[in-house]
Amino acid sequence: MHLDLTRPGGVPEHASPRAGFVVSKAVGNAVARHRVSRRLRHLVADRLAALPAGAALVVRALPPAGEASSAELAADLDSALRAAQRPRRPRPAADGPR
Repeated sequence: MHLDLTRPGGVPEHASPRAGFVVSKAVGNAVARHRVSRRLRHLVADRLAALPAGAALVVRALPPAGEASSAELAADLDSALRAAQRPRRPRPAADGPR
């Protein structure tokens, strides 16, 4: 999951949060991928209001998502959202070229 809280130029402050989904063939056949996409879309729709205006959320479904229940997907999504919203510590500067 990737959560971008910055507003690119031209995006109004009151813009609604957006979400996108990446469900690769590794998740399963077309029917399984579409089922996962529908479940994720429904789960994310319930959680978008909690995100800041103009936020962009990208959810990538991993292969186990094809066999996961809606409750498991919801728990994983909630965990990933908490982690994505947690403040990040700045990385130390690199010592030099690698």
